[in-house]
Amino acid sequence: MRTPSMRLAISAALALLATAAHAQDPLSYARYNEVRTTDLHLDLKADFARKTLAGYAELTLNWLDKNARTLVLDTRQLAIARVQVQNDNGTWAPASYMLDKADPKKGQALRISLRRQPNKVRIYYHTAPTASALQWLTPVQTLSGKRPFMFSQSETIDARSWAPVQDTPAVRFTYSARIDAPAGMRVVMSAENDQQGTGKGGWSFRMPQPIPSYLLAIAIGELDVKNVGPRSAVYAEPGRIDAAAFELADTEKMIAAAEGLYGPYRWGRYDMIVLPPSFPIGGMENPRMTFLTPTMIAGDRSLNDLIAHELAHSWSGNLVTNASWKHWWLNEGFTTYVTTRIIEVLYGAEVAEMNLQVEQEEALASLKDIPVAKQALLTRDPDVNPDTYTDEGLAYPKGAWFLRTLEQRAGREVFDPFLRGWFDQHAFQSATTEQFLAYLRANLLDKHPDVMPQAELDEWLYGPGIPASAQRVVSQRFVAVDAQRDAWLRGEQVTADLTARGWTAAEWMHFLNDIDRKANAAQLRELDQTFGLKTSKNNEIAFRFYLAAVHAGYDVREPLNAFLMSVGRQKFVVPLYTALLAKPDDAKWAKDVYAKARPRYHPETQKSVDKLLKK
Repeated sequence: MRTPSMRLAISAALALLATAAHAQDPLSYARYNEVRTTDLHLDLKADFARKTLAGYAELTLNWLDKNARTLVLDTRQLAIARVQVQNDNGTWAPASYMLDKADPKKGQALRISLRRQPNKVRIYYHTAPTASALQWLTPVQTLSGKRPFMFSQSETIDARSWAPVQDTPAVRFTYSARIDAPAGMRVVMSAENDQQGTGKGGWSFRMPQPIPSYLLAIAIGELDVKNVGPRSAVYAEPGRIDAAAFELADTEKMIAAAEGLYGPYRWGRYDMIVLPPSFPIGGMENPRMTFLTPTMIAGDRSLNDLIAHELAHSWSGNLVTNASWKHWWLNEGFTTYVTTRIIEVLYGAEVAEMNLQVEQEEALASLKDIPVAKQALLTRDPDVNPDTYTDEGLAYPKGAWFLRTLEQRAGREVFDPFLRGWFDQHAFQSATTEQFLAYLRANLLDKHPDVMPQAELDEWLYGPGIPASAQRVVSQRFVAVDAQRDAWLRGEQVTADLTARGWTAAEWMHFLNDIDRKANAAQLRELDQTFGLKTSKNNEIAFRFYLAAVHAGYDVREPLNAFLMSVGRQKFVVPLYTALLAKPDDAKWAKDVYAKARPRYHPETQKSVDKLLKK
């Protein structure tokens, strides 16, 4: 009988075989076809005054090439103090090393010269205060204002800024850690977390399942914890913990729904942390500890599709990982498809259809702003620049639309076992699009050739836009909203008579998307006065209303100022600044707001808005 540890070992061996022939990840210096990290141990101390993590990383190595004598790791802005190798008797000896000249995107290769092939290597180092993966918040940037906060965001190639690793999704490893942090602050990681831990002697962690480096995650701050299910809990700042626990009460139901579709949840627990508002994205699927934006807390669980998405990554992305970022759609396209299926099981086909129609409409609307060359799911361009691979945002809905097309034509009784088989057969492995295509042909298209011809398959993968053959979802509830919207825009529908008080968040998002740049300032003022949109607690609704208001010239500066000062999610912040800077009357005001808000934003958000200002 195979134990879980035996199955993991077999999966790891299969992963080595499956990826041995992969082209070198152009975003990593690591020679992972010569040697691979199988385990990582971190022993670090967090210094909030210096904004650094300092200590050592210990790597356990599996040498694939018996002639190799150099270990190459990815780093960015790491100050290396010394390197040691473990002798056969367990003692440690110094090793010579060098750092290459820094590349602005990839950082520096750390080259460790070795006389033999040691089992373990230790690198003593400290991070830079400007480490791209870490944001150090002052107390004023937190909810209570009492203590500082720090969190990481390692995806895509930023893990190398806080640990010397083979920073590529082609390499998976288990890890453990001991982290020292100031008294009164809790440390959590993408690993097993002890709810009863006190931090005395350091916070200890263990991740028994192999993960790629971009899923290495840490957060330190004033945190409380509440269980929301038998295998799930939420961590958040004390002033937000009750609201977070209420919002995430359906988590266990979501786990069960996903298991019913795609097999057992293989990560033990599914815990979550709601981070301060500067977290730049909606969520990050760090296994065992999903990182979440507080903007998903609406008070009515209406934005729970975000949780469904991050949970779905437990199968697509975390369990089966893109082998390099060129194959990004294997992570996000699959996850977006799985999200809709989870939502359908929990909340019904009607809700799933509404969410899906919004997703498809926003994908089609985005095409006008995406260069044609970046609209493919997979590029044939070998360029090492990650920005040339594909548009990150489009990969989500286009990849999901492709899978939905296969599902519609094959039928769920055929497609569901096919997709589950992909996850089962490639569990804890890193995969390429070519591997998926081989699996697709062998397990679906060869048996059902009418599902999709080669020419259409190529159009989905390598062509621009959304193929004309794609079927669009039409929600009947949206049809009713559309009829009221058109009449309202023509002035034939009285605002007070709109049935909007009974609309779901998806109906409001659909309505606001469609009136953007069509409704005038007077109409938006009346809509706001009737339904209180500029004070909506649903950030998805508030964002869309603010955007439409800026375009129409309806003054929402007071609530918009509060929004931009308190929300750091790029999805909201960047479009709003883009709209404001495009209008001379608003541009100066926007620059003044940004000057005050900038220190509150994550470095990635700062980079995006700085780029707008330079234009």
